Amino acid sequence: MTVHFIGAGPGAADLITLRGMRLISTSPVCLYAGSIVPKELLDYCPAEARIVDTAALSLDEIEAEYVAAHAAGRDVARLHSGDLSVWSAVAEQIRRLEHHGIPYTMTPGVPAFAAAASALKRELTIPEVAQSLVLTRVSGRASKMPAGETLAAFGATGTTLAIHLAIHALAKIVAELAPLYGADCPVAIVVRATWPDERVIRGTLSDIEAKLAAEPAERTALILVGPGLGARDFRESALYSADYVRRFRQGRSE
Repeated sequence: MTVHFIGAGPGAADLITLRGMRLISTSPVCLYAGSIVPKELLDYCPAEARIVDTAALSLDEIEAEYVAAHAAGRDVARLHSGDLSVWSAVAEQIRRLEHHGIPYTMTPGVPAFAAAASALKRELTIPEVAQSLVLTRVSGRASKMPAGETLAAFGATGTTLAIHLAIHALAKIVAELAPLYGADCPVAIVVRATWPDERVIRGTLSDIEAKLAAEPAERTALILVGPGLGARDFRESALYSADYVRRFRQGRSE
């Protein structure tokens, strides 16, 4: 018996990986975060599968589901939104599985920042403008930020910030980042990326609060900040230059 943690992607049901879909279809138990995982994914479950929405369950109750499935020798497909590597609350579940000696696997999914970039139709790394991406959030009820991980510290680098789980704190974000990036720095808020009701709010640090007020969003939104979001007149990468020498293509010489 194995618990299969599966990144279910940002919203659209067809963004599940082939491996994830196969594991769902062969697991007689499926636990899913009902508030943020599309129910269409449950169509891949076996006809007689035990399907449990964990949205209202405590960690102890989820643990009990794993223990019962382990005792019955039944594999579990555990669906989490986005990708498992960030803000998935998988770590504490893994700790409890290891305590019980229950095997588990992890299957990655499409992360929210990648879905947001697709919605914007933008590459987030622009030659000589932005070559780094910081994934971060602000302190919330679920957990506090470590002392050294602040918007000011990340913003001092001038790189692109992908700020998760923070739509409620937009005023704080603007106040902390405007002195570092400038009031005219581009901002994009992607609401419910890849869901049928996906929408994008574009602006700058000077006007994004007013724009959000005109089109309110309360959750499932990602805030992107950085000069790379608006870059147009930038140097092309040398990667595809005729003179660029790489392993599979010799550069042209005069």
